[in-house]
Amino acid sequence: MTTRINPSILAADFANFESELQRIATADLVHVDIMDNHFVPNLTFGLPMVERLQQVSPVPLDVHLMIDDADRWAPGYAEAGAFSVTFHAEAAAEPVALARRLREIGARAGIALKPGTDVEPYLELLPEFDQVLIMTVEPGFGGQSFMNETMPKLRRTADAVERAGLDVWLQVDGGISLDTIGIAAEAGANTFVAGSAVFRGEPAEQIALLREAASRPHAH
Repeated sequence: MTTRINPSILAADFANFESELQRIATADLVHVDIMDNHFVPNLTFGLPMVERLQQVSPVPLDVHLMIDDADRWAPGYAEAGAFSVTFHAEAAAEPVALARRLREIGARAGIALKPGTDVEPYLELLPEFDQVLIMTVEPGFGGQSFMNETMPKLRRTADAVERAGLDVWLQVDGGISLDTIGIAAEAGANTFVAGSAVFRGEPAEQIALLREAASRPHAH
């Protein structure tokens, strides 16, 4: 199984993004959280920032839109060159049409589900998406604790992807650390967003440790 580690720049030093991005050059992608203070009670950055990050990042951008009216705004991030654009199921009026539009522009299309959102309605739509993000915290802020109760939902999604024989990345975001990454990997995740777990220490070392922890069989 391919294990992807996508550090979240929410945990980086905002005044030194360029050098912070260089510190995570061994990561697979960089996770960029876009928050609008409406869909989630926090505000981060928008399209101009993503356009600039796109120019200086040594790894592709994995954009996570925690914003209202994703149908309107998401295509702009694909146009800016983001490798992957994930929007929230709860914020899209036409998720399939939006995913098709993102793919048409040339980005991978991802759909994200909050902890309380049921995955079942989306399982038959899996071929329309390149990534499903199962939030392992309530979206909005970094540094929250991992929610174990989201694991059955992740497992059901992983089973459905496997049954359909699809190449859909299964991403988890929230509270991912050396302690929790094995639990998520065992439930079927292969793409891991980690913020403070990467930036708090020596990022290259932390990324390597996370990769290793994700591939180790998890002890119950």
